[in-house]
Amino acid sequence: MRNPLKQNPNRHRNADWRVFQAELKRKNQGRGLPGIAGLRFTILSLLAIFTFCGLVALPWDNSAQKSATVAEASPPPLQALQFGSKKDLRELFSERGLNNLGAKTFELPVNQQVLQVETSLDPELQNYLLEKMDRKNSRYIGIVVMEADTGRILALAGFDKDDPNANPCLRSEFPAASIFKIITAAAAVDHCGLTADSKMHFNGYKHTLYKSQLKEKTNRYTNTISLKNAFAQSVNPVFGKIGKLHLGGTQLEKFADAFGFNTPLDFELPHTPSHFRIEDRPYYWAELASGFNNDTTLSPLHGAMIASAVINEGRMVEPSIVDRILNPEGQILYQWHPVLEQQAMSSEASSVLSQLMQTTISSGTSRKSFRGYKRDRVLSQLQIGGKTGSIDNRSHDQRFDWFVGFARNPKKKTKLAVAVMVAHQEYIGIRASRYARLAMKYYFQNCLAASDQDLPDQDS
Repeated sequence: MRNPLKQNPNRHRNADWRVFQAELKRKNQGRGLPGIAGLRFTILSLLAIFTFCGLVALPWDNSAQKSATVAEASPPPLQALQFGSKKDLRELFSERGLNNLGAKTFELPVNQQVLQVETSLDPELQNYLLEKMDRKNSRYIGIVVMEADTGRILALAGFDKDDPNANPCLRSEFPAASIFKIITAAAAVDHCGLTADSKMHFNGYKHTLYKSQLKEKTNRYTNTISLKNAFAQSVNPVFGKIGKLHLGGTQLEKFADAFGFNTPLDFELPHTPSHFRIEDRPYYWAELASGFNNDTTLSPLHGAMIASAVINEGRMVEPSIVDRILNPEGQILYQWHPVLEQQAMSSEASSVLSQLMQTTISSGTSRKSFRGYKRDRVLSQLQIGGKTGSIDNRSHDQRFDWFVGFARNPKKKTKLAVAVMVAHQEYIGIRASRYARLAMKYYFQNCLAASDQDLPDQDS
């Protein structure tokens, strides 16, 4: 007879397992839920222990000490911010350009807070000039309109064809050309005693400057002209002879310094100085005095300052574009105050220069751009003066065209200083004198009495 266990060896084992499971179920009956809860408690306890051990293993971070250090390194409260000088503002605006602003005020984030900057700009004038710019034919355009008695900038409109973020108004690498004749004329009055009607002599053409034209000689080919007309017509030999024969290098350098060449301007925006250098060569003195060179350079902003001296009895005014800076609570952090520069020339010289520059408008190199201004119901109420200048760059692919001048309303005692520089390219576009006329007409049309405000704008 076969043994049943040998026939199915697992039979007894399975019976024992079923008995064991039944016994286990009987013992745990009614205790299932506490068993699960205990298991969960055990798992959570282990996780907590592992987490704690991991945190202990990490480098210790003294959070309280760190918070105190951050508080000490954080910027001062906004109420403590103060801008005591334009140097402070140059640092503030060094990475925040104010190029071609279209509004009078703007917000400026500083130290995670927002300041309110109030400028001196006339937004209507600024935007009008930006709209009028001939961008097609111009490489550079820089237009500065300034209150001549206070220095407040009303327009700082610039265009750079290759760099839309640059403003040529603040750049001083542009050849000054015949604008330097203003400085030479001032020196001729103060150092040589000349007047507007002093008789001057020259041979040859007006706009050349040969060494043979710089000799003190007269013959049947000699032209006689007043200083006033020589200035208005920009006669190079006359001013070349003044520089070479009467002023020399010492006086030219003295008056260039007095007019602010080679000196950084104290302005809220970064600006490089206009450049003037002297050499011990008499012919070079003639070139400097007449502006017949590419070495003497000028910025439009500096040009407006030079014009301001003519109608401020010889003293230039310091330019400014920021009136006030306020914090969010309305506290004033910066307040502008007008500053007059040193005396650039005597009051007598400024009076003579005013005559010379008014002649430039009426019968000189600006007469075409200002044609009919005596019949214009806005411009006819103004005294307008200016000086033009033009010269090619060394590669002859740009023609620099200048106007530096002034306009004043004697009745309202309002005075403008205007400087315009245009670098024409292949074709001559809108000239600098024309931009100056547009600026003067637009500004004074808005400033005149109500009876003049409805006038048609013939220069639009």
